[in-house]
Amino acid sequence: MTPGPRATGERDVAAWPLAGVVVRARGESVALRVAVQRLYALGCEVRFDDAPPPAGAPAGWLGVASAPFGMPGEALPECGIGWSGPVGVPMAGERDVQAACGIAHVHGRATGGPRALRLDYASVCAGVLTAQALTAVLLALLRGGPALAARTSVAQAALLALTQYIAVATCERSDLPVLGTPGRTACSGEGRVPPFRSTDGVPFEIETFDAERWRLFWAVLDAEPKAVAAGWPPFQQRFATATCTLPPALGETAAAARYRDVVAAAAEAGVSVLPVRDADAPLAPSPASPWRLRELTGVAGEPSGLPPLARDARGPLAGLLVVESTNRVQGPLAGHVLGLLGADVVRLEPPGGDPLRGVPPMAGPTSARFLALNRGKRALEADLKSGAGRRAAVRLIACAHVFLHNWPPGRAGAYGLDHEDLAPVRPSLVYAQAGGWAEALPPPQPMGTDYLVQAYSGVAALLAGPGERPAPSLMTLTDVLGALISAEAVVAALVARARSGAGVRAATALIDAARLLRATPPGRAPAGPRVTPVTDLAAMADDPAFDGVLDRTPQAAYSRAPWTFVPAHRHEEAL
Repeated sequence: MTPGPRATGERDVAAWPLAGVVVRARGESVALRVAVQRLYALGCEVRFDDAPPPAGAPAGWLGVASAPFGMPGEALPECGIGWSGPVGVPMAGERDVQAACGIAHVHGRATGGPRALRLDYASVCAGVLTAQALTAVLLALLRGGPALAARTSVAQAALLALTQYIAVATCERSDLPVLGTPGRTACSGEGRVPPFRSTDGVPFEIETFDAERWRLFWAVLDAEPKAVAAGWPPFQQRFATATCTLPPALGETAAAARYRDVVAAAAEAGVSVLPVRDADAPLAPSPASPWRLRELTGVAGEPSGLPPLARDARGPLAGLLVVESTNRVQGPLAGHVLGLLGADVVRLEPPGGDPLRGVPPMAGPTSARFLALNRGKRALEADLKSGAGRRAAVRLIACAHVFLHNWPPGRAGAYGLDHEDLAPVRPSLVYAQAGGWAEALPPPQPMGTDYLVQAYSGVAALLAGPGERPAPSLMTLTDVLGALISAEAVVAALVARARSGAGVRAATALIDAARLLRATPPGRAPAGPRVTPVTDLAAMADDPAFDGVLDRTPQAAYSRAPWTFVPAHRHEEAL
C-alpha cells in the first residue's frame, strides 16, 4: 500500500497524527480493510504481509513495525481481530455474527421476524474499533506507558452496537414491546410506515422530537386527529424499540399529498423531511480528513503535555479527563467508548439531570437505556443558558483534556463554548463535535438524526432486497457507527496533541458513518451453509456463552468493552 502522508512540521501532525508510523497487516476481512483505511488516513504507512493472521485473530492482525516515539528496544503495539472473540459461539463471518449476537433480531423487528442487514455492519464497526485501539495504544507509548497489544472481535463490536437494546430487553421491569408479542410490534414490510410515499411517488422520512410539531404537520395535511395522536407514541419510541407501526390513516394521508405540499407542511410545522434516495445518490465530497482534524490554536505548547500513563493503568486513556455535553445516542455512546478506554468522563447535564434518566424501563432508579450509554460517568448539573452555568462549564473544561458535544449547529457559539471561545482558556484542548450533516447539506439543515441520514445518504436503499422498497433500518445504524467514529476522532486528536502540544479540533457527523457504509463492499461469505442460529436478546443474555462479553446486574445486562489490552510481549502467546 502507498505510504500515508508524512509530517514535515508541527502543523501536519494535527491532520496526520500517526505520520511516521509503519504498520504491518495480515488478513483480508472487511474489518481489517476498514481498519487499514482508517490508519492510512491518519498518516500511517501500511504494509501487507503474505503470512496469514495468527490463529487467534482469524479476521486479521495489525502490528506496529516502527514508530517515531516510544522507548528504544521496547515491544511495539499490535491488535488482533477475531470473529467470536470471548463469545463461546463459533462464528466465521458477518452473517454468523449478525445471527448470533442479535443484529438480525433487532433489525428484523420492524418487519416481524429476524432479518440480516444487507451490509457488513458489524465488521465495519469492528474495523473502526480496531483502528481506534491501535491509535490508543500508540497514545499510551507517547505518554510513557507500556507497549500494549489489543484484541477485539466482530462479535464484540456487534454487542457494543446493541448495548442499549440489550439493556432494555433484559430489564426486569421493562414495559416496552417485545418482538413476537401479537398485535404490538410485528408488522409486514409492505404495511410499515415510515417511510411514507407521496401521491407523486416520492418516498420520504420525517423527523421531530416535539409532539406539537408532529400534530401541526399532520393537521396541515388534514390527517385524522385520532390517527395523529395514536401515531405519536410509536413514532417517538422507535429509536428505543426499533419498531414503528403507525395507524394506516397516516400513510394514506401522505399518499394523498404531493411531495412539495409535504415539504411545505414540514416547513410550517418546523418538522424535518427528506426523500429516501437511491444507493448511488450523489453526496457532497468527503472531507480531506475523515475526522476534520485541525489545529485548535496556532500557539503550540510543550510536546506531549498529557499526564504520563501509569504502567498499571486500566486503559490507554487512563488519567485523561473528558467533559461531555451530549444527549440521545451518538454523543453519549462516544463518551462511553472513551470511558471504556480508561478516560474519566464527566457529563454536563441540565438542572434536574438528563431527561433520559427517567425514561422507562428503569434499572433501579435510572433508565436502563441511559445506563447502557452512560455507566461509569460522573455528572455535573449546569444550566448552560445562564451565565452562572456557562462559567461553571468553563471552569470544568479548563481542567479537561477533551470537550465533546453533539449540539446542533450554532448552539456552541450561542453558549460562548465554541472552540474559539475555549482556546484562550485551554489552549491544548481537544475540542470534539459529533454532528449530523457537517458540510453534506447547506444551511438551514434538517435535523441530523439516524433515519433521516440513512434515507438521504442512500444507506436505506442499500438495505433493501430485490423488489423491496428502500427503508431505513430502525436499528440505529448511523447513530452507533457515528459515535464510534467520534470517539476515534478524539483518540486521534489526543495523539496529535501529544506530539505537538497544540490543541486540536475534531468534527465528525452521522453522514460520515453513512459514507463509510456506502464505501465498504461486502466481504466474501464463508464456504458452506450457515449454521449459526438466530438469537434474540433476552435469550442471549441468559446464555453462558456470552459470560465474557456481558455485564449482568440484578436489573439489566450491558455489553462490556469491545477490546482487551495486555502487555505486547505477551500478546503472541495470548493469541
